[in-house]
Amino acid sequence: MARYAAPVTAAPTPPPGGDPIAALANRPITRTEKGFGVRAARRPVTAAALAAERPAAVGGDLTMPLAVLRESALAHNVAAMADWCSRAGVRLAPHGKTTMAPQLFARQLAAGAWGITAATIGQAQVYRAFGIDRILIANELTDPAGIGWLAGEMTAHPGLDCYVYVDSVPGVRLLAAALAAAGATRPLPVLVELGFPGGRTGCRDTEQALAVAAAADRSGVLAVAGVAGYEGGIGSGPGQATLDAVADYCRRLAGLGQRLAADFPASPAGSGPIVSAGGSAYFDVVSRELTAAWPAAGPAPVVVLRSGCYLTHDHREYLDNGPDARGSGPGLEPAMEVWAAVLSRPEPGLALAGAGRRDLSFDKGLPIPLRVRRADGFEVQAGPMTVTRLDDQHAYLSIPAESDLAPGDLICLGISHPCTTFDKWRVIPAVDDEYRVIDAVHTFF
Repeated sequence: MARYAAPVTAAPTPPPGGDPIAALANRPITRTEKGFGVRAARRPVTAAALAAERPAAVGGDLTMPLAVLRESALAHNVAAMADWCSRAGVRLAPHGKTTMAPQLFARQLAAGAWGITAATIGQAQVYRAFGIDRILIANELTDPAGIGWLAGEMTAHPGLDCYVYVDSVPGVRLLAAALAAAGATRPLPVLVELGFPGGRTGCRDTEQALAVAAAADRSGVLAVAGVAGYEGGIGSGPGQATLDAVADYCRRLAGLGQRLAADFPASPAGSGPIVSAGGSAYFDVVSRELTAAWPAAGPAPVVVLRSGCYLTHDHREYLDNGPDARGSGPGLEPAMEVWAAVLSRPEPGLALAGAGRRDLSFDKGLPIPLRVRRADGFEVQAGPMTVTRLDDQHAYLSIPAESDLAPGDLICLGISHPCTTFDKWRVIPAVDDEYRVIDAVHTFF
């Protein structure tokens, strides 16, 4: 009978030829990268060169619009979340799809992250290219080509520790057949996913999940390693009814984990099953319920959170609705901003800034004006100013008719939901508290 796959310590392993993450410091930043065109046309630009020179991010030769990452907030968030998880008794496998930035993955792993979560084989391939050795693919796999790649990667690299989801008997059969056809040489650990009515993937009830686990156990090429789910689609808003529904779901997930632990016990040298949930909005509830719901007898589960947005936090979605808003989070700080130039004042109460849907997230709320930088470099709070709409390259700003906001002024915009801002930038400057560039983060979407 297949056993739970015992988690082992994992960290980035540099492939032959050197450390690809360290090599990003000298990766050329060309004139085709947003914000860097003027500087790159004059001289070679790399993250290392920027760190040595420390140019101004705003008011210099970097062009607008420009996304930036505030280093002090990044460092705070990495440390605060690691400490919070340690105190809560849970592991963290941050979802890499948020940033797709190997430089940031390395910081998360160095701070104690258990692994990095992916949603697709394509993301996992990026992780492997940068030496990530533990990957939780939080999704079902049904693409034979992708499954074949994973089988080959596991055969070629015995230290690779990878987990995937299953939620149906046909899906188990497809996954097992593709692994066998690719010549898999060791079992692939799987997590049985529990969903909920109206949600996305996942078994809809415990009996279905048990049947899926049994099919995986019989396959010969899969090993039942635990359970997983995603609570982020439950309810609407931050109200108590939603929190109660999330808690109830987590208790059902833990109950499924307990059933599977009894039916597919861990080896004596291993741990209890993996139990994974916890997006960025409710990881406090998830941690509380999954650690409390487990019986004292038997091996303790490995509770793995998959929160990704904690790294940069934001100025709206998670600020207003996440664990910190409930007083039960790590105390995160917004780390990402987008700066844009005022282009026009066509009407007394209207201004247009040069940043839009190509530059900013808008799926969970429009950007929030934070500060205005005048042409002389003096900064003031944005005051009563609101982004009311975005075009591809324009932000519509509702402002007081008497405002002295003028073309050429720069607006600092806070963002909501960092996932869909990161994917609009291939290189993002990291800045110190004086907005001097001290690094450049490369993304691989």
